[in-house]
Amino acid sequence: MTTTTKIDLDKFEAHLIWAESEELEMYPDSEGILTIGVGHNIQEKGISRAVSRLILKEDIEEVFADTERLDYFSELDPVRQLIVADMLFNLGLPKFLRFVKLNAALALHDYTLAAHEMQDSKWYRQTKRRAVKLVEAMITGVWNG
Repeated sequence: MTTTTKIDLDKFEAHLIWAESEELEMYPDSEGILTIGVGHNIQEKGISRAVSRLILKEDIEEVFADTERLDYFSELDPVRQLIVADMLFNLGLPKFLRFVKLNAALALHDYTLAAHEMQDSKWYRQTKRRAVKLVEAMITGVWNG
């Protein structure tokens, strides 16, 4: 913005929100261009690194709010907490809770069984090198990051 701008930025922002509306989910605009927020052309502009990191911080906060639903989480060592947090980030809480045997193994601190349950899943086959790293860390308790 230049120093010659005399526009009241708060009023301009309020006008744009009124004119464009604010959509928190991606949608095609009247021309079929993928848009989000207040008329942000995500298809051609993408997002800035700052916006990406802001979204990441919100997602991380959501992950740690989700850990409160796992009775065993606070009893895990930091490496196993990181593994569970990673899986929550990747899968979301509803899908992570479907790993019934994994969650049971974690509650018992049976990390070998937990690693086996991780390997015996579609998630493991889909995430490849990420999953291999997490399984290794689950077994050893050592994070090589």
